[in-house]
Amino acid sequence: MKQLAIIWHSMTGGSQSLAKACYDGARRAQGVNVQMFNAADACTEHMLAADGYIFVFPENLAAISGGMKSFFDRCYYPCLGALNGRPYVMIICAGSDGRNAVTQAERIATGWRLRQILPSVIVCTHAQTQEAILAPKTIDSADLIAAAEMGEQIAVGLQMGIY
Repeated sequence: MKQLAIIWHSMTGGSQSLAKACYDGARRAQGVNVQMFNAADACTEHMLAADGYIFVFPENLAAISGGMKSFFDRCYYPCLGALNGRPYVMIICAGSDGRNAVTQAERIATGWRLRQILPSVIVCTHAQTQEAILAPKTIDSADLIAAAEMGEQIAVGLQMGIY
């Protein structure tokens, strides 16, 4: 059975909601074992066991969130050369931009020789004040539906052997 790992980090709930939507969508595919891992708990073994990946995390201070960066730091070298060609997609939850976090994470995925199957998605919350940035996030239903569709697409592709 193919395995899909959803690795996420969230500080105010937005990325977690998006990861859960990906999970719900991916579970609609038959014959794929879908697992969610908080970035704090994800490890090399989870990466090596999976056939495909969804990375979901916030942009903080124009960069990959610290929790997600820690995951990449822990797993990068132990997985180097072992993930070549495996598919991935990525969702970044950002207050205003998100592009720098996308660039950083895509470079890591390129180093792992992962295959990006869809363009990275930036979900903008428009949080600009200290209060809005620190507040729990509610993600628009359209963005949650799109995340579920992304999860389903990668899971169906794994199940059908396309990826």
